[in-house]
Amino acid sequence: MDHVDVLIVGAGLSGIGAACHLRRRCPDKTFVLLEARDAAGGTWDLFRYPGVRSDSDMFTFGYSFAPWTAPKSLADGATIRDYLRRTADEHDVTRHIRFRHRVVRAEWDGRRARWTVHVHRDDTTENVVLSCAFLYACTGYYRYDAGHTPDLAGRERFAGRVVHPQHWPAELDHTGKRVVVIGSGATAVTLVPALAERASQVTMLQRSPTYVLALPSRDVLAGVLRGLLPPRLAYPIMRWKNVLLATATYQLARRAPRLVRGLLRRAVARRLPAGYDVDRHFTPGYDPWDQRLCVVPDGDLFAALSDGRAEVVTDTVDTFTEHGIRLASGRELPADVVVTATGLELLALGGMTLRVDGVDVDLPRTVAYKGMMLSGVPNFAMTLGYTNASWTLKADLVAGYVCRLLRHLGRSGNQAVTPLAPPPGPRTPLIGLTSGYVRRGVGQLPRQGHRKPWRLHQNYVRDLLLMRYGRVTDAGVRFDRAGVAPAPSETGGADPAGLGPEIADPPSRR
Repeated sequence: MDHVDVLIVGAGLSGIGAACHLRRRCPDKTFVLLEARDAAGGTWDLFRYPGVRSDSDMFTFGYSFAPWTAPKSLADGATIRDYLRRTADEHDVTRHIRFRHRVVRAEWDGRRARWTVHVHRDDTTENVVLSCAFLYACTGYYRYDAGHTPDLAGRERFAGRVVHPQHWPAELDHTGKRVVVIGSGATAVTLVPALAERASQVTMLQRSPTYVLALPSRDVLAGVLRGLLPPRLAYPIMRWKNVLLATATYQLARRAPRLVRGLLRRAVARRLPAGYDVDRHFTPGYDPWDQRLCVVPDGDLFAALSDGRAEVVTDTVDTFTEHGIRLASGRELPADVVVTATGLELLALGGMTLRVDGVDVDLPRTVAYKGMMLSGVPNFAMTLGYTNASWTLKADLVAGYVCRLLRHLGRSGNQAVTPLAPPPGPRTPLIGLTSGYVRRGVGQLPRQGHRKPWRLHQNYVRDLLLMRYGRVTDAGVRFDRAGVAPAPSETGGADPAGLGPEIADPPSRR
């Protein structure tokens, strides 16, 4: 049975970053990455639909240690995929990835202070077992094998093609076709202008609108700084500029939602023809950042709407017909292709299960410590990025903190670190958005407490102080030598140290 110091699950954005941090900060540690798919890159290898891109700027979406040098700060999927793979190669990570290895379950043995990890190899169909001292889940939080598609009446009657963006058919040619995109989120607003370049007509059919913000795809200041400074100096300046700007924008939205709602509405109205029904199609009933803002580079969505290549229809589906979709209003949208950009399905830890000293871990009954470890689960960390900023900002902090923990374990002579459950009190969902995919699946995830270090603040500056400069030996964790097992209440068992009442904390209070 192969044994490594650190076993990383997932070779996407988070997993590659975690491995690079280990190479840089803990060069003495052995590690391996297990990737269920046949290629590295995670989301950026899986998603191949037209126009796929990041809606976070690449100065914060890129790694802190690997400057983003491409011209566009809102980059396309292929460029991001190349950046990830190049970074993995440059830090000698690629050779440590084992593809088509899907982790099924992991079992902790406190007597030996190690995990036994059961893996299914999809390439050979055999089951293999590995062991590690520290288990690091970099799996994201949604299912890769299937997206969310609601039940749509009459779908079997439709003579055209229905596709989900998560598994875009490579052979699909939409040239000259009529396309209806069902959805209003980030994927939909990306697809519509990209499809409109070749389709005869594209309709974005939404049940309710989303806040959409146009930003330039190239950062003018970045171009100036690159001409004056080397990348190692220009990159952190741009990174901090964008961190502070995003933080200030988010805080303003939470504290003055009516003001920000008005600003967003006026910005949209300026990009659309006079008389366009902005209130119906681009003014949601919720406050900004109750759900993620959708960013469109250079206003490409509004350009497609303004010149007639695309339209937005706000209505609900009554039924598919042979030639399109009939709406509740009675209108029929003709279609040759229907794209169900209807969201994701959450999947905690990539679907693997955990067991600690013979006790199954009930994930929803655990409490997250610093948003990255689980009460009662020793030598385990997971990456869960920000919902109001770039995922990678939090991923970098988590990876750095894991390296700090590993170094402390080595210096102290301990072999295990176990987060403790917080004192009794209210518990809230780990993700505070009201988006449909969150509401459907947030019950699978751990909870959070009402104060640090068990409380997430979705604030990079606060987390930086806590995770990079705060003590690793605070009251929220216990360090042990091999042979000490946690109490059953710490593993998500009967009552993990007073879970307390769960409350749906409104995002406006965050």
